[in-house]
Amino acid sequence: MGDTVKNGETPKKSFIEGLRSEYKKIVWPDQDTLKKQTVAVLISSVALGLIIAILDFIIKFGIDRVLIR
Repeated sequence: MGDTVKNGETPKKSFIEGLRSEYKKIVWPDQDTLKKQTVAVLISSVALGLIIAILDFIIKFGIDRVLIR
């Protein structure tokens, strides 16, 4: 099944050369896109934190009401 055949001597790149070639393929976002995405992440993080805090307060209040009775 799936035997591999070595065809002569294939030149192997060094690790650093392979790393450099892959690094050149990266497409970096421009500054405007980076700012927009950073703001979006911060706003969504704060919103999610508030939602979790509100749910925690509601659940805690509900459990206290049930246990006190």
